[in-house]
Amino acid sequence: MHTFEWPYDGAYPMGNLVMDAKGNLYGTTEIGGGQGNCPESYCGTVFQLDRTDTETLLYRFPGPPNGANPIAGVIRDEKGNLFGATEGGGDSGCDFGGGCGVVFELDTAGKETVLYIFAGSTDGGYPEGGLVRDAAGNLYGTTYAFGNTGCQGGGCGVVFKVDKAGKETVLHTFTGGKDGGQPHAGLIFDGKGNLYGTTSVGGTHNAGTVFKITP
Repeated sequence: MHTFEWPYDGAYPMGNLVMDAKGNLYGTTEIGGGQGNCPESYCGTVFQLDRTDTETLLYRFPGPPNGANPIAGVIRDEKGNLFGATEGGGDSGCDFGGGCGVVFELDTAGKETVLYIFAGSTDGGYPEGGLVRDAAGNLYGTTYAFGNTGCQGGGCGVVFKVDKAGKETVLHTFTGGKDGGQPHAGLIFDGKGNLYGTTSVGGTHNAGTVFKITP
């Protein structure tokens, strides 16, 4: 359907796609796009691919203080706004200037709003998984690192909530022990609002866990 032409229209799409009612696809690329000073040739994109396989770049990430290098895909609300997280960008004081990631919204006109900037402290940093959104518009996700700074030096990540006002609440801080640590993936909801996910390390045999969190 489409072949990316690095670096102009993006490269390395690693996240899932989402489809609208018309059959248009939306996703991200980790790098490319022709914007920003990220290490691997630009800071990534959000794109649309229509039913004729025509690509439209909806947004090119510029790096700090905005986002950079989205690994996960995006989700859509009922109005067509897109939401996601980037592994880098945000606070230029974090990660030697590269930033520790943001949660963002992209409206139907392609305007980005940074909803939350990770500080790389107890709030977490480097969100690699996708987001989920509840009926009230709150966003939930995971970060790969930070949180508990005593865990493997840089922390083992958190489960977080960002509300519509951009306030973050840490729902769980991973210890790297029996509860797991360093989640790469996002979360899913059940019908009661419980959250489920996986971690890449920790657990009884330090081989990862499947976890449940009740917000």
